[in-house]
Amino acid sequence: MHMKKQAAIAVGVAAMVFGAASMASSHREAPGITKTPKLDNTDLYAFRSYEAGRADAVTILANFQPLQDAYGGPNYFLMDENAVYDVHVDTDGDALPNITYEFRFFNQFQDKKFPVNGVPVAIPLSQIAPVNENDLRGLNVLQYYTVTVIQNGVRTQAVNPFGRTEFYPKPFDNIGSKTFSNYAKYADAHIGLLSYQGCGGSGKTFVGQRKDGFKVALGEVFDLVNLNPVGPPNGERDDLRDANVTTIAIEVPISCLALASEPVIGIWSGAHLATNGVTGAGVSRLGMPLVNELVIGLPDKDKFNASRPADDGQFATYVTNPVLPELLEVLFGVTAPNKFPRTDLVAAFLTGIPGLNQPANVVGSEMLRLNTSIAPKAAAAQSNLGVLGNDTAGFPNGRRPGDDVVDITLRVAMGVLLTDAEAPSRNLPYTDGVTVSATEFRNTFPYLNTPIGGDVDL
Repeated sequence: MHMKKQAAIAVGVAAMVFGAASMASSHREAPGITKTPKLDNTDLYAFRSYEAGRADAVTILANFQPLQDAYGGPNYFLMDENAVYDVHVDTDGDALPNITYEFRFFNQFQDKKFPVNGVPVAIPLSQIAPVNENDLRGLNVLQYYTVTVIQNGVRTQAVNPFGRTEFYPKPFDNIGSKTFSNYAKYADAHIGLLSYQGCGGSGKTFVGQRKDGFKVALGEVFDLVNLNPVGPPNGERDDLRDANVTTIAIEVPISCLALASEPVIGIWSGAHLATNGVTGAGVSRLGMPLVNELVIGLPDKDKFNASRPADDGQFATYVTNPVLPELLEVLFGVTAPNKFPRTDLVAAFLTGIPGLNQPANVVGSEMLRLNTSIAPKAAAAQSNLGVLGNDTAGFPNGRRPGDDVVDITLRVAMGVLLTDAEAPSRNLPYTDGVTVSATEFRNTFPYLNTPIGGDVDL
């Protein structure tokens, strides 16, 4: 290969890796989001619920605030009171939100004091005594949130079953076992019910800290992909094994989401500061995993985050002429696909795949697309390669916690959906060396596991 091309691509690798700052799956993915880390939208999941008896519902999980160290006190990881966190649903394929679930957060500081020489002095910590689901007196700060459903321009605040007319309580983060003797039980007590008007359904809501379910060899990927991309799927260390994240989770009946004439829905999430004067756009946006990290060029990362799916035509070149396969060709001697434009990637990332999750009328745009007519599979029956593993209930038909989106994305980028002539290296088992399985997660809402406690030695 010509040395100038090799040098140029090497610079591209460095820009992609170090400019993005993190790939997991959308952690610190653009320069702008590093300035407002509480709004950093990291992973989005959307799937037919596979909890027993809940198959008539869709679960959506939107993760925020990445790379949380369990010991990161004393203030831990409250959500931003000045931000709006959104989950958007497109029901008719036009890349505009027909339904939005809006989350806003409110802090209640308790001003706990401790007597020192007869003088009550404010404590410097988030707690003053052990806490459980029935006794919150030890907490020095409480956080609540509201859920507002916006449909056809009408705003409806969700019904709260906790005895307060407006607010749902958010569990405090897992400080450790002396503060929370049974954190799992304490957190599960915060799973609330949602009543949806107009469709006769009910579902669930939960916002709280979870163990980050995304798995990746993060450090090696950023070090010019310092691993064997066709090696064993479990040959590397999961660099997120000790990281927590904050999850916004909702369960919604399919009847409240999908039109009778169109079972495919599109989903994306995001966050913006309520004071920025921008409606519908924000500093963070996420649909399909890894797009802003591995597809969008460094100069456009902030622009992508602040844009709407309906305007994604401006980024089409990044999909039709992707850089990632060329980088892998230079670094590892594999052969990048030679078909341009990459219409296979357009289907995977921008329109949905015909016969799987492409709506009848579709505007090319980046979001998760889920065919709600495809029945879910129990965790033990799921393939972590999703559709590539003959499991049509998985990625890229929505995304489940057990879908290995890194390996799937690498294989699709290298042309697994093309012919041998178009992609000579398409059948290689591309991997980052860290695998994931649905059986590693809980089988009940909110599916992601109990967060690591601050006193756990890993």
